[in-house]
Amino acid sequence: MIADTIISKVWSFCTTLRDDGVGYGDYLEQLTYLIFLKMADEYSKPPYNRDVGIPEAFNWKSLRSKKGAELEGHYITLLRELANKKGMLGQIFTKSQNKIQDPAKLSRLIDMVNDTDWVMLDADTKGTIYEGLLEKNAEDTKSGAGQYFTPRSLIKAMVACMRPEPKKTIADPACGTGGFFLAAYDFLVDEENYKLDRPQKDFLKHETFSGNEIVSNTRRMCLMNMFLHNIGEIDGEGAVSSNDSLIAPPAHTVDIILANPPFGKKSSMTFTNEEGEQEKDDLTYNRQDFWATTSNKQVNFVQHIRTMLKTTGCAAVVVPDNVLFEGGAGETVRKKLMETTELHTILRLPTGIFYANGVKANVLFFDNRPAQKNPWTKAVWIYDYRTNIHHTLKKKPMRLEHLQEFIKCFNPENRHKRKATWTEKRNPEGRWRKYNYKEIVARDKTSLDIFWLKDKSLGDLENLPDPEDLAEEIIENIEAGLNSFREIAATLQTNL
Repeated sequence: MIADTIISKVWSFCTTLRDDGVGYGDYLEQLTYLIFLKMADEYSKPPYNRDVGIPEAFNWKSLRSKKGAELEGHYITLLRELANKKGMLGQIFTKSQNKIQDPAKLSRLIDMVNDTDWVMLDADTKGTIYEGLLEKNAEDTKSGAGQYFTPRSLIKAMVACMRPEPKKTIADPACGTGGFFLAAYDFLVDEENYKLDRPQKDFLKHETFSGNEIVSNTRRMCLMNMFLHNIGEIDGEGAVSSNDSLIAPPAHTVDIILANPPFGKKSSMTFTNEEGEQEKDDLTYNRQDFWATTSNKQVNFVQHIRTMLKTTGCAAVVVPDNVLFEGGAGETVRKKLMETTELHTILRLPTGIFYANGVKANVLFFDNRPAQKNPWTKAVWIYDYRTNIHHTLKKKPMRLEHLQEFIKCFNPENRHKRKATWTEKRNPEGRWRKYNYKEIVARDKTSLDIFWLKDKSLGDLENLPDPEDLAEEIIENIEAGLNSFREIAATLQTNL
């Protein structure tokens, strides 16, 4: 009930601010600053008596004591001052700005945050409030926040397949708002999976997670999201780096990687030429530990993720279709990935599940291995959850139950004992099928873009999907085509 009441208050005030032109993202930012300051104030009192590093002149009490224009001026100064601090405090307030121009509404927001003892709330309640805001923010497609938000049903399914274990390190080189970390955390603290002892709990809180996120506002939300879920300390170092993870080899290797690297094929940087005009230049990462040099960001992330793993490590990574079929560097990386790791599973995802339109994606599951002469991949199991599947974000979103059959087929307890659901004669509609290594390398460009089910919408006119589903699918396909044309146009422009 407490959670419902707080969520209701948080939402109603968000609606009020939207009338003033304050979007979900801006609201979430301000809420992050204020909840952090309020929690710091709570931690400074008994029984905690902790010094979080916030000067008295800029603490929660200082905000509460001012109104009107004085409050607005003080808040702006406070944000600027705290951005210079070290540790999580500085990371939360990096590049912070006041987005609430009406001091009366800022004062009301401060009062609303003040009404709750945040430290006393359990992690589930705090997390529910914040995660709800993050999802709402992702729905605001104009802001572009959706690119940092992976469907929670997909994340939970990936975690269920990976089955993270206590005292194993987990990383995400493009962690967005931290969805993979939180799902892994929930899996580890679930008593149906593990009963954690004190050392395991301490490891989970302080040492399990590490990540990178180059967008300061997204990183701030990720840190706050983790902190509200009881990961890390208010006076500690943040577990998320602001560095571009692709620039250099990883400083340390990890046991598990769960990731959905950003969509968009090319890495590029903008610069001003001699005529004073802005130009974009493809960004390639010349790393000795990469198999191929390319400006394809997705292919680079696959290479980087492999270097992040211990020799006993494993990964589940969302990638767009181009990673599965592109020639040149893409083909080189696919071959090397199958040689040096055990690429054992591919999940083909349906369209209509991401906030970014026109995305056709897959999940690659692979286990790293020590060097040897023969390829480690013996066979790749593919689950086609795309052909004849129709989801939309609002009316028919993908839920965890939709992926339960895939999880069952994956067989997380013992993936070496799997049974195909596809057979040529008995069940040609089966979605779960195995292809051996020789079959795959014999394919043109070693393409992993493999499908065998017939698209019913093309031949069965009596059982067409709903017109709304068809319209959504047409839009998705047009968007995907447009994205591809934009990339080609950008490449041609660069090469002129």
